[in-house]
This record gives sequence, structure tokens and C-alpha cells, in this order.
Amino acid sequence: MRLLLFAGIWLSLLFASFTGTSRSLFDTSVKPAASFTASYIPLLKGKKVGLIINQTSCVGDSSLLDMLLARGIKVTKIFTPEHGFRGKADAGAHVDNTIDEATHLPVVSLYGNHKKPTPEDLKNIDVLVYDLQDVGVRFYTYISTLEYGMEACAEQKKQFVVLDRPNPNGFYIDGPVLKKENRSFVGMQAIPIVYGMTAAEYATMLVGERLFTDADKLDLQVIKCINYDHSKKYELPIAPSPNLRNMGAIYAYPSICLFEGTNISVGRGTAFPFQQFGSPELSGKYTFTPQSGEGAKTPPFEHKKCYGVLVGETPGEILKQINGKLQLKWLIDAYNAYPTKDQFFTDFFKKLTGSDELKIQIQKGETEATIRKSWQKDLKAFKAIRKKYLLYRDF
Repeated sequence: MRLLLFAGIWLSLLFASFTGTSRSLFDTSVKPAASFTASYIPLLKGKKVGLIINQTSCVGDSSLLDMLLARGIKVTKIFTPEHGFRGKADAGAHVDNTIDEATHLPVVSLYGNHKKPTPEDLKNIDVLVYDLQDVGVRFYTYISTLEYGMEACAEQKKQFVVLDRPNPNGFYIDGPVLKKENRSFVGMQAIPIVYGMTAAEYATMLVGERLFTDADKLDLQVIKCINYDHSKKYELPIAPSPNLRNMGAIYAYPSICLFEGTNISVGRGTAFPFQQFGSPELSGKYTFTPQSGEGAKTPPFEHKKCYGVLVGETPGEILKQINGKLQLKWLIDAYNAYPTKDQFFTDFFKKLTGSDELKIQIQKGETEATIRKSWQKDLKAFKAIRKKYLLYRDF
């Protein structure tokens, strides 16, 4: 059995151990496109295949790679996004190219200084297959890897196949829309923080709106999910990255991750990353102390007691807190309580939010209602574009 599958099982058990909620919240009939093998195996037969995959790229209990090899598909190369092939690397950590021990296939990291497949990378490939479990948030970098892969295939005249997966945050749209001058790997297109599209829907929008070089030349094939629509809640079977360990963290992530652009901890190095926030500079009854560990090497405020807020332990608690929108109250309250306000924000906040506007609004003391009102024109324009590319019934 492959090392990738071992890693997937480990993360699946970790994910399940923290879920702590009734499965009645989730629709168990929803299945990712990879489960519908008859819809894409014919596209790959007789071709040299590259895969953009990680530990989430599974068909039932088997990795997509194992399944394709068992069916005689000629896989020639593996590409992997942020967090690496097994999904254990810290956010932002360097991930080296390597060789898979079980198959001796090359594994190419699409992170760091090598975010886009090169012509040499694609030389021995006819078709590139993308199968990653995303979480539907602009600054979660898997959609940036998706775009770079599509652009490379368009330029090199390679077919690109997206095996779609449900968007666990696909039931709402909210947040400021990125300004194009602030484009980076944590935000490549003018979309809101929570954009309400699956990877396949997003890919069709990138092509349809001609949002990358040679988009009109790309041979794009998308395989849809089974029984999914945007009103359904889908429970991820495997953690998509080391610090999104359960559905509660995934639901809180769009809001809590904004603290990554401040001097506030998001709970890396604790049992509840992205479900809490705090700092030694704050005060209060609730505390946590970050410790170094897998997926959180030398976390912010390591070994220091942080005072803050646990926003919820279970998915149900956090869904009630966010109420179908980006939660700004946590950020505003933390800023107001922070003693040295000129040190609250870092330069990364602009990249996360996509502009200077939200930082300035909070510093001016504008209300949450006023801030939300400022987003509406751009959100309306985005929603009109998004609607053209939906593959599933909307919420």
C-alpha cells in the first residue's frame, strides 16, 4: 500500500477524531467526481497522464494514483500543491521535489519558486488531471495552483481535466473583492474571500472570462460531483491541510484566517487551530498556549499564554456563529481590545483581504454594517459573472 494512502488514512482518522457533531448536518449522498470513474477513465486511456494531487485525492479508500495505475493508466508524473504530497507541511513551508518510493514516479512541488508547471515538466504528459479538495476561500492556495496548471497546459497544448469536489463553504458568498493590483498567490483573481464555487465551476469561469494567458486555447474537461448542490453541507472525509482538522475549523477559516495578517494567533500549535484566536497582549478568562508540533513548527507565541476566544468546538456551533457570512465581529473586537493598535496589522493583511480598505475601515472605527455595505457593488458584479458558470443548483 502506498505512502500517500497511509497519509490519507492518518489525516482521515485525525479529522474524524475532532469532528464531534451529528452526521445529520451533512448530506452523505454527495460524492466527488473521482468516484464516478466511468466518466473519466476513457479520457485517460492510451495517454501519458500527470496528476495534481495530495492526500485528499482519493476514490473511496484508495488514492486516485493507485486506482489509475491498477486500471492500466500510464501516469508519468505527480504534481503537489502547498502542504505537499501527504498534506503535512506547514503553511508556507518549502516542499522539495522528490520521488515516490512506491512507484518511483517524480513528484514535483508546485509551491515556493516553482508555482507553475514548466514546459519541461509537461514534456512527457498528454493530459494533466486536477483532483484536490479545496475549501472555497480565495486565499486557500489550491485555486492558485489550479489556475497556473491550466495556464501551463493552454500554453503547451495539453488537455486539462478537473475532477470536481464539493465546496464545503459553497453555501454563501461574502467579503471584499480583491483589487487586481494586489494580486498574489493568496489571491490571483478579483473574487470575494468566500466565492461560492467548486473547482470545476471556478475553472470554467477562468476560461470563459479569459482570465489567464491563452485561456481560449485550453482543452478543458470537467467531471461533475454526484448529488451535490450549493445548499448542501458536505463533510470532508480527509483533512485538506494540517490545521484544518475538522468541519468546524473549515467553517471558521474564512473569518479566522484574517488574523494571519495581524499579530494575533489563530491557534496553530493547539488542539483547535482556526477555531480560536488570541494573544499575550489581550486579556480575559479563556487561554491557550501554542506548542510546536506537526503542521505547526514554531507557531506564533510558542510556549506563551494567549488570551482570546474559542469561537466554537463543533461545526454546528460555528455555523450558528457565522450565520452564512464572513464574521467581522471577532476581528473588530480584537483590534479594539489590542493595546498597541499601530502594531495590530501586518503587511500580509493587505494580501489576504485584497486591498487596504478593510484595514482602514477598522482603524477608523466604522461599524460592521457600514463595512459590509461597501462590499455590495463589487459582490453584485461578481455574482452576475459567477452565475454564468454554475454547474450545480445554487443556494
